[in-house]
Amino acid sequence: MKAVDTNLLELLKKSESFVVPIYQRVYSWDENECEQLWSDIVRAGSRSQLVNHFTGSIVYIERDEGTATSREPNLIIDGQQRVTTVTLLLAALASYLDELPEDQREPRTGFSPAKIRGLYLTNQYNSGDEYFKLILTQRDRVALKSVIQNSALPESDSRVISNFRFFQDKLRTSGATLSDVCSGLDKLVVVDVSLTRGRDDPQLVFESMNATGKKLSQADLIRNFVLMDLEPASQTRLYEQYWYPMERFYQGDNESRFDEFVRHYLTLKSPTHSIPRRDLMYEAFKDYAFELEAKGISREELVVDFSNYSSYFAAMALGREKDRELLSRFTEIDLLARVVHPFLLRAYSDYSDGRLRRSEFIVILDAVISYVFRRAICSIPTNSLNKTFATLENVIDESDYAKSVCARLLTFPDYRRFPTDGEFKEALVNVDLYSLKRKMYFFRKLENDGRKEEVATSEYTVEHIMPQNPNEAWQNALGSDWKNVHERFLHTLGNLTLTGYNPEYSDRPFCEKRDIEGGFRDSPLRLNAGIGQLDRWTEDEIIQRADSLADRSLKIWSRPDVNSEELESFRQQFADSRNFDWSVAHSILGAIPSGFWTNYDNLAEAVGTSAQPMANHLATCPKCFKPYRVLTFDGRVAANFRWSDPSDKRDPIELLRLDGVEVVDGHADPEQKLGSEELLELLEEE
Repeated sequence: MKAVDTNLLELLKKSESFVVPIYQRVYSWDENECEQLWSDIVRAGSRSQLVNHFTGSIVYIERDEGTATSREPNLIIDGQQRVTTVTLLLAALASYLDELPEDQREPRTGFSPAKIRGLYLTNQYNSGDEYFKLILTQRDRVALKSVIQNSALPESDSRVISNFRFFQDKLRTSGATLSDVCSGLDKLVVVDVSLTRGRDDPQLVFESMNATGKKLSQADLIRNFVLMDLEPASQTRLYEQYWYPMERFYQGDNESRFDEFVRHYLTLKSPTHSIPRRDLMYEAFKDYAFELEAKGISREELVVDFSNYSSYFAAMALGREKDRELLSRFTEIDLLARVVHPFLLRAYSDYSDGRLRRSEFIVILDAVISYVFRRAICSIPTNSLNKTFATLENVIDESDYAKSVCARLLTFPDYRRFPTDGEFKEALVNVDLYSLKRKMYFFRKLENDGRKEEVATSEYTVEHIMPQNPNEAWQNALGSDWKNVHERFLHTLGNLTLTGYNPEYSDRPFCEKRDIEGGFRDSPLRLNAGIGQLDRWTEDEIIQRADSLADRSLKIWSRPDVNSEELESFRQQFADSRNFDWSVAHSILGAIPSGFWTNYDNLAEAVGTSAQPMANHLATCPKCFKPYRVLTFDGRVAANFRWSDPSDKRDPIELLRLDGVEVVDGHADPEQKLGSEELLELLEEE
């Protein structure tokens, strides 16, 4: 690797060609960054005492053993945003100078339109791409060529066009002298870093240099990592055949969802289904790639697999599924709980490969929707939901795919339980549905169940039939106990509906709400069926309607159909410690902070097993982190505690003290003990 301080214009002059590799991100500097560069250049140019202005680094891979003056193009791996922006300013300057009288076209020696284009922008005796000193990727390439050639600009959303126009405007209106602009450009200095293919590691250099400038996304980092070390021909083939089609899924409003996909993909592929931290996904991806390489799996095979799973995610989460019945269910799940996606990636892969029938896939999706929504209505904490679905694939029996998944959902204990019909109905009737985050989803699904032509409920708002501010007419209608009735039932299912006439209804008496134009008597919504035929709206009517709607809800968000004998068989299979999924225990153990401990019962309850299997696992599993922090109910090290490694002779009491746990007379401080709910709170909450 060669690194020297270099005048940027001299570097452009001596280098015949810089090419941005096909896998690099498009040009992305915005107006704010152009404004900063412009200010730096004008400031440097206007200060005679300032000799140089440092503006970052340019890192490029030389072809063969060439230098910056070789005829082969150099591949830029860092600094393309800076080089491109300076190129745009030079092109705008040349274009502006063309408009001036001839005697004003060279405000500083060497800065005439012809010299700017001939020295810094083009190789005037070459043709084709070799004519241009800088070649960008994809859509930016055509735009930059038009700018440099001073030809008609194409219709494009490329920032090349908008930033070129920005600099044109600055040259015309900013008040900065052309001499200062030229002088500032002439003072720009960069660190010229040239790498030799096969000798230097461009990826390591790229990562270390990416501390400044416009921060790269996870997509940029992963793409560069995957493709950078490959030969140019392989880069182009893999990028065009796999990466670019995949990248198009994540444009515009979906850009942020690439990171989400990567996280779900890595969670699925992890042997322990560990969920990578959002700020460490790039590192996790590299670790996974290196693990594959150690197993003889090539970078190309990784790209193909990654691309396939990305298409599954796009189908489920980005609305690209063509099967309407599947799409409607994917849309619901994406709205209710995105933590389901690691498991669904596995299921969709099996569906795509023919291992999971469409009918079974629909059964699974319906079960997942019911499981997630029932739990939300019943206010069951969600802090372990991500781990539940990350590990759900462990129980899949491909010979009885749907039933094995449904049975596992039905046999989850305690905090992971699938609410029964009784628990779900009681919650539906009594909870504050008006404050429910997904209340519009609930009413949309309730209204459109069984309809072939869906009602666009987004055009409606939630209406309190008994109003939030009951006037005297309402108080009289509700009776002497009106305050209690209002407090108990105001935000509950029986009193809530949808309407497009919320302002008109206001706090009117029930009969007026019923009979006015657009009132309940005329409502086309199924949710309002029967209300228009009532003479009054009191506690009895609210209870009856709630009971009816709750019964409908039980059928819409139903529990899976697995008979008791099959369920018991699955329950025994899941309870077998040899088949039990211990990954939640591993995650909790790894998350217990210093200065705390727990006991066997609490950890077992959090994981969904009993104390004895938990103790047996701790004694035999090398993946259990700091197992000495799991003690008896009264804070003692168990009499039969043993390390998974028989040669380990460390004293658990000493380790507890080193961890910040106070131990007196062999008993850990009870104030430092974590209960089962506190253990669950340690798991990351989505």
